[in-house]
Amino acid sequence: MTTSTGNNSLILQTSYPVTSADTDMEARVRASSLVNMLIQSAISSADSLGFGFSGIRQQQLFWVLSRLTVEIYKPLMWYQEARVETWPKDIDGLLYLRDFSITDSKNNVAASAVSGWLAIDLSTKRPKRIEAAHEELFTSLKDRHALPAAPDKLAPVSEGETFLVRSTYFDLDLNKHVTSTRYIDWMMDTFPLDFVRSKYPRRISINFMKETMPGVSIVLKRMLEGENRYSFEGTSEVSGNAHFRGKIEF
Repeated sequence: MTTSTGNNSLILQTSYPVTSADTDMEARVRASSLVNMLIQSAISSADSLGFGFSGIRQQQLFWVLSRLTVEIYKPLMWYQEARVETWPKDIDGLLYLRDFSITDSKNNVAASAVSGWLAIDLSTKRPKRIEAAHEELFTSLKDRHALPAAPDKLAPVSEGETFLVRSTYFDLDLNKHVTSTRYIDWMMDTFPLDFVRSKYPRRISINFMKETMPGVSIVLKRMLEGENRYSFEGTSEVSGNAHFRGKIEF
């Protein structure tokens, strides 16, 4: 992996090789692997600008990914290089917006994305604004868009097929809860093998509402909204509380 800053010091470009571990049976980068590249780029960018996880910890805050929308124009393939350009874009209420542009080694745009992050208070576990002195970092590029709209706010899923998923060791990250990319794998795993071999996601949105802890069982509901367009909601099997919502269009 190599990183470099663009002409604007708020823009970071990071290059990732697409390895065999990142790809599916058709040698296409898995949706979760692509999203992982976005998240890692966001972490590197925030760290380089001084408001990463350690930077905002001084204000007794930590970052949580709340919403993400990705539009995919072509699948990156094994042995290709993904070049992820990211920048903090704006503040929408308590949501800190960040955009991404993903190109291949020939500078063809493969995907675009917009994300919304929350700064969570360590003691109250509620969203909070970062000190005003840093706001210029988050709003200077508000007119530069990878995607023009904010990340999708998804509605509850009222009906559909249900699947039971239990969080296991390999779903968990260093915070000891299910890592963001695994929710995408859970949604993709609801489709038959022949379906996902012949189709590839064109648009993915996900909203995170509640962390999923080790051993928790999630009832994952999948509803067909239109041709090749599916909505998802994952709720706790015990409490019925919604942990996440998603949408995938093929």
